[in-house]
Amino acid sequence: MSQLLPLLTVLAGLAVTLTLCSLLARHVRRRGTAGAGLRGALAAHDEVWHGTAADSYYEIQAQTDRRTPLPDDRWKRRPR
Repeated sequence: MSQLLPLLTVLAGLAVTLTLCSLLARHVRRRGTAGAGLRGALAAHDEVWHGTAADSYYEIQAQTDRRTPLPDDRWKRRPR
């Protein structure tokens, strides 16, 4: 039994850590409270393992940075 105690301790610690990480991920996804650091870390992970996910992340960032154009009266049709 004394030989199994360190192994059980490590496995219990790993189980607790994974449970807390999964609860945190669920909370972040549900509430949308991911900070810039977490989004950046996930973007770096996606860039390494999922190339298309990284491309879509950068495209979404570019879309949020764009400003909507101001309405321009020159392009409206005018009555003749």
